[in-house]
Amino acid sequence: MNRPPRPPRRPAGAVRARALAPALAAAALLTTTAGCSDGAGGAGRAADDPAASASPVARRAPSPSPSVTVAPTLTEAQAKSALIDNTGLGEQWAPTQGAATWRDALLKGKTDVADCQRLLDGLYAEDLLGEPAGARAVAGFDDADNRAQLRHQVAAYDRAALDASLAWLKTAPETCAEFTSTDVRGGQHTVQVVAAPLPGVGEAREGLHVTVTGETEGMPVALSLDFAAVRVGDSALSLTNGGIDGADSDSTQQAAQLGTQRLQDVLTGKTPAAPPTNEQEPADEQEPANEQD
Repeated sequence: MNRPPRPPRRPAGAVRARALAPALAAAALLTTTAGCSDGAGGAGRAADDPAASASPVARRAPSPSPSVTVAPTLTEAQAKSALIDNTGLGEQWAPTQGAATWRDALLKGKTDVADCQRLLDGLYAEDLLGEPAGARAVAGFDDADNRAQLRHQVAAYDRAALDASLAWLKTAPETCAEFTSTDVRGGQHTVQVVAAPLPGVGEAREGLHVTVTGETEGMPVALSLDFAAVRVGDSALSLTNGGIDGADSDSTQQAAQLGTQRLQDVLTGKTPAAPPTNEQEPADEQEPANEQD
């Protein structure tokens, strides 16, 4: 008996491939549909949004805020060590015996111009650079030759606020070149402000020379006052020097130079060098001077 020929047997793998084909096609269709339904919010968002493509660890890491400033690094001990002393200023200088009376009479006044009021208040309170953000140290000295006073302050500041204060000081000779101040008794004084040169020290610096003229208790009076500020990193020194008998600008510049060097030394971990001292006369030659005092 003749039997019809048997159809050829397909390999088992081919059978399984045919059986899986519909499933694979369906899976591909689902994947494509999901991608299309996401539109710009799916694959496009991953390309455009760094947070979407970043690793989970990177997504958890906070980004630094541009408003955050570096914390002040000047310690209280460093601030005190950075202060100058009278031996580096000259033999006429000595530690202060107290605030001069002209401060209340000539610097404590009112004016209609906001920037000029800020200048007067800052000179009176001796905080033209603003409130320190960290350690602060202060030293004061009296000049026996012209009855001037010098005040040296070292402090740590918020860097952005410090730079803003220095920028404002730079404009003071223009915005407050001359104005009228009224004291607590109603007396009027003329205030003049000019820029004052400083040695090329520190990372930024500003200097002013301020004069206040008028009458106090019916007597004519004139105050001359130097102000100097020098920034080193997030720290700064400020100086006021002057009095009713004038301001020795040489002393202001010398104090700024000595003070900046000491501040730089302490911030880099060095011990500030001892300031140069004036040669002292023998004790027997000084005795007549002591008797005259």
